[in-house]
Amino acid sequence: MKHKVFLFTVVLMALAIPSSVFAYDFSATAPTGQTLFYTIINGSSVSVTYPGSAPWNPYNGFTQPSGDLEIPSWVSHNGSSYFVTLIGDFALRNCRGLTSVTIGNYVTSIGVCAFDNCEGLTSMTIGDSITSIGSEAFVGCRALASIEVSNGNTVYDSRDNCNAIIETASNTLIVGCKNTTIPNSVTSIGNYAFYRCHDLTSVVIPNSVTSIGNEAFMLCSGLTSLTIPNSVTSIGIYAFYNCGLTSLTIPNSVTSIGELAFSGGSLASIEVSNGNTVYDSRNNCNAIIETASNTLIAGCKNTTIPNSVTSIGNYAFYGCYDLASVVIPNSVTSIGNEAFVVCSNLTSLTIGNSVTEIGDRAFYYCTGLETITSLATIPPTANASCFDSVDSSIPVYVPCASEEAYQAAEGWNVFSNIICHNGGNGIGDVDGADVKVYSADGQIVVENVGNNTVMLYDALGRIQAIKHSSTQAVRFDISASGTYLVKVGDHPARLVVVVR
Repeated sequence: MKHKVFLFTVVLMALAIPSSVFAYDFSATAPTGQTLFYTIINGSSVSVTYPGSAPWNPYNGFTQPSGDLEIPSWVSHNGSSYFVTLIGDFALRNCRGLTSVTIGNYVTSIGVCAFDNCEGLTSMTIGDSITSIGSEAFVGCRALASIEVSNGNTVYDSRDNCNAIIETASNTLIVGCKNTTIPNSVTSIGNYAFYRCHDLTSVVIPNSVTSIGNEAFMLCSGLTSLTIPNSVTSIGIYAFYNCGLTSLTIPNSVTSIGELAFSGGSLASIEVSNGNTVYDSRNNCNAIIETASNTLIAGCKNTTIPNSVTSIGNYAFYGCYDLASVVIPNSVTSIGNEAFVVCSNLTSLTIGNSVTEIGDRAFYYCTGLETITSLATIPPTANASCFDSVDSSIPVYVPCASEEAYQAAEGWNVFSNIICHNGGNGIGDVDGADVKVYSADGQIVVENVGNNTVMLYDALGRIQAIKHSSTQAVRFDISASGTYLVKVGDHPARLVVVVR
C-alpha cells in the first residue's frame, strides 16, 4: 500500500530548478482585473497555468487571483490572439481568496488539482465546452456551495439541481460539495468526489449507487452520520478515511472494502449486517472481519477481537486514536503491517500465545503505551520498525522461559525492561489448597482462597482492588480488557488476561 506523499526525489529535483525559471510564457489581465498566467500550447491556443517553479507552492512570489474571477475566452500577447482552451494542472491551486469562477466558452479541459484548496470558492459553473475534468480538480474547496453544469454540455451534467458534477455516460458523480444532493440515477460516487469537503455534514446515498470510489469522502471531518444503502457492492481505499463518523453499518450487498476505508476517525460502533456473505462482525465485536480468512480488517476504539480471528489485517486499527487497550487473543497468528499505527492513546497491549509474526511498523507511534504483555513462548518475528517511537523503558512481560530469547530478538531487543511472568491458572499452594485464577464473564475469579487477602493490580503494578475472605472464592468485576496481576497473601503475583 502506498500512502499519498510527495516523493523526496521530486522535491530535490525541484530545488535544483533556478529561481528565474517559471512555468508560464506570459501574463495578462483578466476581464475581472486579476493577473492570470499562460503557457502557449500552439499558434492559436493557450493554457492558464501557475507562475511559480513548483506545483506545491504555485504562486510563491506572485499575487494570487482572488474575488470573482472570469477566465476569458481569448487573450492577446505580442500582437497575437489566442483561444484559452485549458486550465492547467495546479493552475489556481491554493488561491484561497477566490470566491467564484466563470470559465470562458473555449475552455475544454480542467487539469488535475486545478482549483485544489481554493477554500473561499463558493460557486462554480461548468460551461458547454468542457469535456475533460482532471482528478482532484476541486478538492479542498470547503466553501463550495453551488455547482452548475450548463444544459448544453454533452459530457457532464448537474441533473435535478444536485449541486454536483456528474459524468453523464457513466452516471458517476465526480465532484460534490457541501450542498450536494445525490440523484437517484447516479450509480457510482467517483474517486475524490467529496475529498476534503470539510463542511459536508450529511449526505444521503441513494439505492441506485453500487460503488463508492477511492478517497471519495476522505477527510470529510464534519460528516458524522451516513447510511450505506444495500445496493453498494464496493467501497474504495481511503473512502471514509478520517471522517467524523461515529457509527457504521455495512449492508449485505458489500463484497469489497479497500484498505484504510474507515481508518483514522472517531468510530465507536461497527456492525456488519447478518446476511453479508463476505464480511461479519461476529460476537458484537465492533469490527469488520473477512469471514473466509478470519481476518479482522477494520476496527474501532470499542473493538473486542473475537477468539476465532486468526489475523489482524494491514492497517486494521490505523489512526484509531481513542483505542485505549487491546487484547489479541490466542487464536491470532499474525499482526499485519501498520495495523495499529498512531494509536497514540493505546496504553495496554496483550499479545496472545499463538502470534508468530508482527508486520512492519505495526505499533509505530503508539506513544501512549505503558505496558506490553506477550504470551508467546517464541518471540514473534518483528523488525526494528515494529515498535518505533514506543517508549523503550516500559515493562514488557514475557514468559519466564523465554526472557533471554526476547532480549535477543530483533524488534524486541529495543526494550530495556523485559520482565518474566509465569502466566497460567496455577498460583501455588495457600493454606494447603490449590488456588486457581481465571477470567470468566467479565470477572477475575480466584478459587480456594482460604483465609487470605487477595489483591488485584493492573499491569503497571497499581492496586485496583483488595478483598479479604475466608470463603473459597473471590470475584473481581473487570470493566476493560487487559492484563492484570493477582496476589494471594504473601505468595508471588500471577498474571491473568481478561477479554471482554
